[in-house]
Amino acid sequence: MTARLVYDADELLREHEYAAPHVVAGHRMHGGMLADGTYQPPRALVREPALDAWTEALRARGGELLDADASLLGGVRLPTVEQSRVLLRNGLGETFWNSLTITGKIEAKGRLLAEMTFPDLQPYVVDDIGEMAIGHLGTGLLYAHGIDEGGLPDQGIGGHDVMWFVARDLAFGAGAYPDVEPPESIARPEAGRRFVPEVEPVVEGMLSLLANLLIIEFRAEIGFAATQAILRTPDLFVDRRAEAELAAELVGRIRADEEIHVRSLRLYLGELASVRFRTVDGGEMPGDEVIGRFWHGLVHWATVEQPALAAAQQRELIAARIARHPDPDRVLSEFDRAA
Repeated sequence: MTARLVYDADELLREHEYAAPHVVAGHRMHGGMLADGTYQPPRALVREPALDAWTEALRARGGELLDADASLLGGVRLPTVEQSRVLLRNGLGETFWNSLTITGKIEAKGRLLAEMTFPDLQPYVVDDIGEMAIGHLGTGLLYAHGIDEGGLPDQGIGGHDVMWFVARDLAFGAGAYPDVEPPESIARPEAGRRFVPEVEPVVEGMLSLLANLLIIEFRAEIGFAATQAILRTPDLFVDRRAEAELAAELVGRIRADEEIHVRSLRLYLGELASVRFRTVDGGEMPGDEVIGRFWHGLVHWATVEQPALAAAQQRELIAARIARHPDPDRVLSEFDRAA
C-alpha cells in the first residue's frame, strides 16, 4: 500500500486522544498525557506519519534529509554548565534565571509562523511539489510549528513560551529576579545580501527562513541539554529539589516537541535540495546548489563568528554580576577554572 503524500491543514493539526491534559503548576499547556503517563507532543497524530511518508518518498527519489545536527554548533559557549553551577552555588542565580526567561520570550516570537502567510513555492520550482512536505508549508506545517512555540493564548493553552516560564518558576519561585528582555540579536555583517541572485527573492527568503529556523533549533537543543543538567544538579535548588526535577522534565517535553521541528526542517531543506528551481533568466538551477550556497555561509556565521561575539557579551554581563558579590575575586577565579 502506497503511503499518502497529500494532506489538508485539519489533518496535519490533528491531536492524539489524551488521557489527561498537560497541566503543570496550574498552567494548561499543549500536548497531553497518554494512558501510561507519558507526555505526547501536540498535533502529531497525522503530522509525524506524514513526515515519515515524505521522508521515505524523498529517499526513494535519491534524496536525503539535510545532513546537519546540533553538533554543528559545538563551538564556544558562555557560561558552560559548570560555570552556571559555580554562579548558582554562590548565590548568583540571575544569569540562569535570565536565560530561561529570554528563551521563553524568544519561543513566544516563534508564534509569528502561525500568523504569517507563506508563498506557494510551486511557481518557482520545476518539479511538482504537491506530494512533498514543501508543498504543505502553508497548509498546516508552519502554522503548527508556530503554535507549538507560542501556544494558543486565546484558548488558555500555553506553548513553549509558557513551558519555559513555568520551568523557571518551578526552580526559582515566581519573581525571584526582575523580568528581562532578549538582547538585540547579533546580525550577520552581510545581512540583506543576496546569496542566490539567480532565483526569485521569494525563494531565497523562504530558504533563509527555514535555514535560520534550523540553526535556532540546533542552538536551542544545546541549551536544552545544558538546562536539564543544571536543574538536575543535586546540590542546587536544594529547597526546591522536587520542583527543579519537574522543571527538568518539562524541558524534556519541550525537547520532544522540538525534535519534530528539527526533523521537519531537515526534511524541507532536503526536499528543496532535491528539486530544480526556475531562474530569473528563464533557466533552471539545481536545488543542492541553491541550498549549499546559502547554508554554508550561515553555518560559518552560526558556528564561528556569532558564538564568539555572544560569549564576549555574556562575559561582560557575568563579570559585572560577580563584581557585586561579597567575595568577587574568589568567585571569578572559580568561574574561570570551570570554563
